[in-house]
Amino acid sequence: MMRHFDKKSILEADSSYRRDLINCLSGYKSLNLIGTKSQAGITNLAPFSQVFHIGATPPLVGILFRPHTVERHTLQNILDTGFFTLNHVSEAFYKQAHQTAARFEGSEFEGTGLEEEYLDDFFAPFVKLSKVKLACQLVEQQTLAINGTVLVIGSIEHIWLDETGLRADGSLDLNALGTVTVSGLDEYHVGKKLARLSYPKVGKPVQEI
Repeated sequence: MMRHFDKKSILEADSSYRRDLINCLSGYKSLNLIGTKSQAGITNLAPFSQVFHIGATPPLVGILFRPHTVERHTLQNILDTGFFTLNHVSEAFYKQAHQTAARFEGSEFEGTGLEEEYLDDFFAPFVKLSKVKLACQLVEQQTLAINGTVLVIGSIEHIWLDETGLRADGSLDLNALGTVTVSGLDEYHVGKKLARLSYPKVGKPVQEI
C-alpha cells in the first residue's frame, strides 16, 4: 500500500519526522569524512553525505553545507584556508566516523581516536585508515538564495587510493575498497554489486561486463 504526502502535509509534519523523511528520499548517498585545519592549527573532522561530482576536466567536486548562520568549523576552515580533504569511510571505522558529528571541544581526530595523516605537505589532514583520499582546494563558493545553503566547489589536487580497488580503465571497485554509504542521517550500508553494464546504445542489448 502506497502512502501519499502532499506538500501541505509535509510542511505540517513534526520537524524531526520531516527532517528524517526528506533526508532519506534521495536514496543511498556517498559518505566522506572532510578533514580541515584552522588557521590556528586545530584539526577538524566531520561526516558529509552531500558530496558530488562536478566535472572531470578539470577534476571538481561539490559539497553542500547547511546555512552558515551558526559556527560551522568545517565550512569556516575551508573558507579561511582554502584546503580540505575527502576521505572514504570503510566498515573498519564507520562508528568512529559517525561520532565525529558530536560537538567536541577540540579535534575530532583526538576525540574519536582516528589517526590523522599528512601527505605531500598538503595543509589539511587525511584519515590514515581511509582507502580513498582526495586533497582538494577551494575554487568557488556560493550561497543559494532558495534556502541559504552554501555550495562549495573544490578542485581535486591529489588522489591517494588503495590499488586493490582501482580497475584498469580508471574506475573504482567500491566493493573491493569496502566503501560505506549512508541513507538519511544515521543508517550505514555496505554496497552490494548487481552488475556492471555496457555503454547504452539504441538497438544494442545491454550486456554485463
